[in-house]
Amino acid sequence: MKSVSAAWRRRIVAGILLLLAALWLLDRIFPPPLPSGDDGFIVLARDGSPLRAWPGSDGAWRYPVAPAEVSPRYIEALLGYEDRWFRWHPGVNPASLARAAWQWATTGRIVSGGSTLTMQVARILEPVPRTPAGKLRQIVRALQLEWRLSKDDILTLYLNHAPMGGIVEGVEMASRAYLGKPSRDLSHAEAALLATLPRAPSRLRPDRAAQAAQTARDRVLARLEHFGIWSPAVVADARIEPVIAQKLQGAWLAPLAAERLRSRTRKASTAGLTRVASTLDRELQTTVERLLADRASVLPPRVSIAALVIDTATLEVRAYAGSADFSDNARGAHVDMVRGVRSPGSTLKPFLYAMALDDGLIHSESLLIDAPQAFGGYQPGNFQADFSGPVSVSEALQRSLNVPAVDLLDQIGPARFAARLRDAGIPPRIATGEQPNLSLILGGAGVTLEELVGGYRALAAGGLAGKPRLTPEAPVEETRLMSEGAAWIVRDILEGGGHPDRPFVEGGGTAPLAWKTGTSFGFRDAWAVGVSGRYALGVWLGRPDGTPNPGFFGANVAAPLLKDIAAALPRDALPPRDRPATVQPVDICWPLGTAAAETPAPLCHRRRAAWSLAGAVPPTRPDRIDGSSLRQTVWLEPASGLRTVPGCGHGQPRDTARWPTLLQPWLDGWLPADQRIPDWQPGCAPTGGTSAATLRIVGLSDASRLRPAPHQRHVSLQLAVRGAQGPVYWLLDGQRVVPDAGGKLLLNEAGAHRLTVMDEGGRHHSVRFTVDAPPGI
Repeated sequence: MKSVSAAWRRRIVAGILLLLAALWLLDRIFPPPLPSGDDGFIVLARDGSPLRAWPGSDGAWRYPVAPAEVSPRYIEALLGYEDRWFRWHPGVNPASLARAAWQWATTGRIVSGGSTLTMQVARILEPVPRTPAGKLRQIVRALQLEWRLSKDDILTLYLNHAPMGGIVEGVEMASRAYLGKPSRDLSHAEAALLATLPRAPSRLRPDRAAQAAQTARDRVLARLEHFGIWSPAVVADARIEPVIAQKLQGAWLAPLAAERLRSRTRKASTAGLTRVASTLDRELQTTVERLLADRASVLPPRVSIAALVIDTATLEVRAYAGSADFSDNARGAHVDMVRGVRSPGSTLKPFLYAMALDDGLIHSESLLIDAPQAFGGYQPGNFQADFSGPVSVSEALQRSLNVPAVDLLDQIGPARFAARLRDAGIPPRIATGEQPNLSLILGGAGVTLEELVGGYRALAAGGLAGKPRLTPEAPVEETRLMSEGAAWIVRDILEGGGHPDRPFVEGGGTAPLAWKTGTSFGFRDAWAVGVSGRYALGVWLGRPDGTPNPGFFGANVAAPLLKDIAAALPRDALPPRDRPATVQPVDICWPLGTAAAETPAPLCHRRRAAWSLAGAVPPTRPDRIDGSSLRQTVWLEPASGLRTVPGCGHGQPRDTARWPTLLQPWLDGWLPADQRIPDWQPGCAPTGGTSAATLRIVGLSDASRLRPAPHQRHVSLQLAVRGAQGPVYWLLDGQRVVPDAGGKLLLNEAGAHRLTVMDEGGRHHSVRFTVDAPPGI
């Protein structure tokens, strides 16, 4: 008998093992249809709210969450209403199934389904008919799920795939879509509402059938009170809360930034990842998009706008708008101009001046020359087509004067400047096979808005440029673009002129804006970039196809929008603005550029307050026409006060400071006579005379008086010059003018005028004349 019993036991064990093996094999041959990973994609703001979502392959919208991210109230309501024994049963509840079967047998219809939460997940993943065969298949699938997954995994599947009405699935998407809040913040009433919604998602949608949804919610509350899951007081309070839901609407904030993250995620082959966190600030992003849409409404068709805001402390992107209006295809809605390579115009100038400061070439008030000049055949002009003569570094940068910038780049070297930009993450794109040249500083290369804003970040981060970060896990990439002191000086210039004697006032919680504009050749691109408080920001405006927009330039279209965005920036924590120890105030003298304390009073024609870097006070560089020292000894005839040479008359020596030759046309009337070098005593000039004496305006004499011809309101002036070498430049009252093809210039303004001609050798001649008003004026 013992041997027989042992044989039966072996047979039973073998049978059980064979059954288990068969079940295991069937499970592998017919696995449950678990989600494939293509459940959609969602990009989140830094607070976790959705910015833009893409549906899954089945067309449903989901926001994946884990049980720990959902309010415990919802978990209590769900399990208390649907499956109180979820944590204990193996996927099916025999008692519930027996009760459901008895009700069906006695009434002839399904009264209660007897489904566990696991069985509901099985039906969600693989819909089956509500028949005994369908129920049996559902039970098998539930057992497979319990075999393969943990209870939390099964609960997670339900949280993310439960039908919530229309194309909405999952508690998180339903909570945000209907209630406008994350599921972690659900009230008791809201938790009960979302717990019952999957029972009849179409019939109970709170945005369409609020009363039916409230009735169903109250049944859940009653059940939770009956089983003691929630107290009567909690349930009573929850019943008072009305069902109010917002209409379903797509999330389309930061659409191009979201598309960029989606594309990057796909390239990284993270197929199972369905949500990506960004660094974007939802409130600021909303404000920026509204500002861009408002501005676009008054712009011509096909003109788009891009804007970027980053936190200079972390390099995290706070607002990202790649186009003006994502719904307007005529404006290139899907073209991301944050990453578009375009000509930067003059926006690179702050980096050039910072490099010159670090090289010890300039201080903030160094004397620069804004006058017609030729640089190896390259003849830049200013945007306003006029010239100002003597200007300081601060004035040249603030007013974005072109000639001083080109002059400075010529000293530093275009290739070296381009290399500095490239190393700092602002690579200038130039034509294949070409080398950087002087046009680089006026927009003769291509950069992106993202790179520019990352570069301007250096002005607020001690000279460190950086790559903007769109996700929290992105690495911090910083590169030294300029010294801390140079960054401070350039920012101070862009904020308020850079004068040490100007009191710095920062009050009312508003940070000043240090900004620079740029306009590319042909009005194709208008820029405004800057820093304010702890933020760096930039705006680009133009047509994505590169078509010109005449009359659109940085100052009149991009700068106002930049200021509006700056005004909307958070101001709760402004960073300190301590002046670096390497930056010190110093009084300097023009034209020598040396410290006032070391300059004799007669040689200090103009005293100016400047910022010096690392104690350097570099003198004014000699001009290109006359490379001799600006500090000279001249001989003057005591009786006449005219200039002479030793041995000619009774000349006496005098130390003096001369101004660069190219600035001479601006000194008359601007510099007192006792500070100018006098003309030569007749008969005492050096052999050959002065170079300026060989250049003369002809046809117009000093003190001439001109009046319009009868029935005319203007004077037609024929411009002619004698003794010029190379091209000539005409200045009327200090502003450059260009005669027509016949050499004529029309004058419409009555009054006193000064006409100056200059050639490329720096020689010049001026005459003064008066234009009378037309009769009857």
